[in-house]
Amino acid sequence: MGMKGKMIVSLEVKCEGHSVYDIFHTNTHHLPNISPSRIKHFEINEGQIGKIGSVVSWKYYEDGKEMFAKTVIEAIDPRKKSITWKVIDGNLLELYNSFTVITSCEHWTTITLVYEKKIEDTPEPLALLDYFIGMTKDVEGHLLKK
Repeated sequence: MGMKGKMIVSLEVKCEGHSVYDIFHTNTHHLPNISPSRIKHFEINEGQIGKIGSVVSWKYYEDGKEMFAKTVIEAIDPRKKSITWKVIDGNLLELYNSFTVITSCEHWTTITLVYEKKIEDTPEPLALLDYFIGMTKDVEGHLLKK
C-alpha cells in the first residue's frame, strides 16, 4: 500500500460560487473554450454531463505536457455545490494507485486532491494543484466578462 495524501486549496472568486459550480457541473464541455491553455479536449464516454456514474475523458496540459485522464463522477452534492471525480485511467495512474478530485463552490471555490502514491518517492501533485488554480481563475475571468 502506498502513502496517502490530500492537498486542498481554496480560492475566493469575484463571481458567484453557483456560477463556477454551473461550469464544473453542467457546462463542463465548455472548459476547453474557457481555458484552452489548460484543457485541450473533453468528451463524454458514458452517461450524461453532470450525472453520477458518467465517464468522461480529458486531454489537458500539465507543465506544458499533454496529459490524458478518464474520470467517473462519483458524487454530486447540489447543496454544497460539490462534484467528486475519480480518475479511472490515464497518466495520473502511472504515479498514483488512486486519484480523486473534489470541487466545491460554496462561498469559496475549493479544490481537493485525494491520492495514494505508488511509491513513497512520487512527488506531491503540486503541478496539478497549480493547474486547477489556473483553470479556476480562467473560469472566473470568463464569468466576469458576461
